Parts: sequence; structure tokens; C-alpha cells
Amino acid sequence: MAMSDMSRGRIIFYEDKNFQGRSYESSGDCADLSSYLSRCHSFRVEYGFFMIYDRPNFMGNQYFVRRGEFGDHMSMMGMSGGIRSCCQIPLYRGSYRMRIYERENFGGQMYEMMDDCEDIMDRYRMSDCMSCHVMDGHWMMYEQPYFRGRMMYMRPGQYRSFREMGYGGMRFRSMRRIMDMI
Repeated sequence: MAMSDMSRGRIIFYEDKNFQGRSYESSGDCADLSSYLSRCHSFRVEYGFFMIYDRPNFMGNQYFVRRGEFGDHMSMMGMSGGIRSCCQIPLYRGSYRMRIYERENFGGQMYEMMDDCEDIMDRYRMSDCMSCHVMDGHWMMYEQPYFRGRMMYMRPGQYRSFREMGYGGMRFRSMRRIMDMI
């Protein structure tokens, strides 16, 4: 398999549990799987790394997946309604840098991170994280300390308000560089 194939990734979605029913293969981002399948309740990741979402347009609960078969794992992932969208996480070999802010629109306390943080409360005495600016790398933010609970994938860019992104009820407590998950 060529390196260019590996950088694209490949994931196959199935309408029913245990790889039954119609299927759809993707080598990248898909904002709305309902364009291809009436529902999605199982999938295989042949290579690459993906985030899967329970709502269209990369919204809702999300889950990081890598190579493997997921025949009947939807309820365990908190996706009882199935998968509605996915995005590929590109391979990245550079430096990692992110600024986290206590308030929306980059307000309040600010801390710059270049490595994983198991608990922002312990490390920075920061009670909340409501916006961030990812300068380098790809990051995962978690609802609970020590990389547990619901998660949110962060590509390079500015994120002014987690609330406006649909994550108003979540408080992010830990952050991890995606390279540490691969």
C-alpha cells in the first residue's frame, strides 16, 4: 500500500449491526452519511484515523477510531442513533501548540500548552476552558480529567466559543495531542 493511500485513510460504513446491509466507503471527510445510507450502525476502519459523530456536519457526540472492526459498539460509544458524519484525522509529525482560555472570545486566564494536560484544574488552577486557539498539531479535549468522558477534536484554528459550537453543557478538563493516541 502506497504512503499516499495511508495518509488518506479508509473507513467502510454499514447500515446494520455486524457489517450487514448496504455499505458506503470513505477516504476522507463525510459531512452527512444520510446521503449514502439510510442509517449507520457498524463500520470498519481499514487504515487511518477518524472521528465519528452522531449528528451531521461533524456535530454532536464524537469518538476517535483507528484500525479495527466495530460491529456492535454504538451504544457503548454513546451513539444509539448511529453515525451521521465522520472526518479523517491527518497524519501530523510537527510540533504541538495550543492556547486555552478560561472564557469565551479568548478572555480570562490563558495558558499555552505544548504537551498533554491530565487536568487543567490541577496544573493551572483553571476552573473552566471556554475557548482555545490551536496553533500547531491536532488535539483532543476531554470532559473529565485523565482523558476520559466525552471528547472534542480540535484542528488548527481559532475556537471562540465552545457554547456556540454546541458544547455549552460540557466543561473541558484534560487535553491530549493526537500523536499520543496513535
